[in-house]
Order: sequence, then structure tokens, then C-alpha cells
Amino acid sequence: MSIFAPLLIVLATFVAMEWVAWSSHKYIMHGFGWGWHRDHHEPHDKTFEKNDLYAVVGAAMSISMFMLGSDLVLGEAAWWPATFIGIGILLYGIVYTLVHDGLVHQRYFRWVPKRGYAKRLVQAHKLHHATIGKEGGVSFGFVFARDPAQLRAELKAQREAGIAVVRDSAAA
Repeated sequence: MSIFAPLLIVLATFVAMEWVAWSSHKYIMHGFGWGWHRDHHEPHDKTFEKNDLYAVVGAAMSISMFMLGSDLVLGEAAWWPATFIGIGILLYGIVYTLVHDGLVHQRYFRWVPKRGYAKRLVQAHKLHHATIGKEGGVSFGFVFARDPAQLRAELKAQREAGIAVVRDSAAA
């Protein structure tokens, strides 16, 4: 087998995981899963958040794919693409953790980007945290950040329509 197909599967999975992250964040974390996600949106001084349980869910997805692709686990019933899907999920999880928890929330290191795409990621996620509670909000994805000016306009429209309660610091 050439290396092209496995690399394509890893890349496609990585890109697809942004959609998975966006939809699960918008409809699960800000929906029926708010109980796990709430503390991520509230000030606290704890090392861990209930929200970190979502990383365990992502890890379980990746591990499941590794198992489905493993000859050691399933023998001849193993499905070889699953291994590379598992790698794509794992890589997305690593990038997400470094960027989200590390760069944006500064749980692992301190660096505030002054320009470029890293600054755009931070701004987009800070605008996501501009709402109080689970209703409304912008920028539910993460690796592919929309223009902060568009997000601010969308947030303003949500506030004016009564969809979202926006923190005073972000209302301008």
C-alpha cells in the first residue's frame, strides 16, 4: 500500500474533526452537556474542570479507532483505515489541547500573540467566552477561526435580539 491513502485519511480526519468539534460544542456542550462545560465558562482556580471530561471522550474515540484497525484486537476483521482515522483524531486532539488550553486559556504556558493567525484564534475564542450562560455565542469551532470583526458583529446582533447576554467588557 502506498503512503498516499493513509496520509489522506489522516488529513481528512483532522479536517473533519473541526466539524465534529464545532457541532459537539454548539449542540452538546452548550446544550444537554452544559453540566460538564459550564465551569469552563466561569472563573475558577481549579487545575481541572469538568469540561476536561470531553477530552476523555475524544481520547475514547481515537482509541476505539485504533482498536478497530488493530489485527491484535480484531484479527482478520480489523479495518485498516480505522488506524489512520485514530491518528487524525489524536493529532486534532493534540493541536486542540495545545492551542485551546495552552495558548488561549494559558493553562500550560504564557504567550500572548501580537499578530497573525495565532492572535486571530485567541480573539475568536475570547469572543466565544463573551457570553454569559449557554445561550447564543459565536465561534464554536477552534482550529479554523473566523474573522473577529464578523464575530463581534454577530455577537452584537445576538445581544440586540435578546438571544445572548454579553459580558460588559465585550459589549462594545
